[in-house]
Amino acid sequence: MNQPTRTIVQCDFDGTVTLEDVSFLLLDAFATGDWRRLHDEYEKANISVGRFNEDAFAMVKADRESLLKVVRVGAKLRPGFPEMVACCHRRGFRLVIISNGLDFYIHEILQSIGHDDIEVYAARTHFHSGGLKVQYIGPDGEPLDADFKEAYVNLFLSEGYRVIYVGNGVSDASPARKCHHIFATANLLNYCRRENIDCTPFTDFNDVVRDLEIL
Repeated sequence: MNQPTRTIVQCDFDGTVTLEDVSFLLLDAFATGDWRRLHDEYEKANISVGRFNEDAFAMVKADRESLLKVVRVGAKLRPGFPEMVACCHRRGFRLVIISNGLDFYIHEILQSIGHDDIEVYAARTHFHSGGLKVQYIGPDGEPLDADFKEAYVNLFLSEGYRVIYVGNGVSDASPARKCHHIFATANLLNYCRRENIDCTPFTDFNDVVRDLEIL
């Protein structure tokens, strides 16, 4: 790759910034149907992430505040995240969260720790009398059913950024492998090791900060 002069840190949210997938907490608490069967279909690549989220969250009839009460109690941050935010500011790196999760709870969690100014692109959530509807909108403003994270990697690369990826899941594998550097944990780390893809393992964000300082 050419050596860009600008750097962007593209960070996943659920299972990366948080220790668990927050959407699963909400589905366990409020879904009226078998959402895990849908998730099994998604993991087998039989349905897209957009289809999974749309169908799973159609089973949720609770209002926004009821969902946020569960988020406030159950969502736990991975240690060191504020330190990574500060490091990005110090180094002049643009920090962006790109997530398959839902925008309303991501914004709530970031606001609760004083970082609601971070750029976030995630599934847009619309609450209505029958429950809620979620939809991905790509960088071009058009609805997107799959490859949401990869669409943003492609955009940032086309804009000349050096892209540093931070993630934890299988859905991070395809976008991460296009980037200049990968910080990986959990399933993404297992994938990188299995495929012999160079990456930096991390347990918490203090591990990420140590390497960001010299990248």
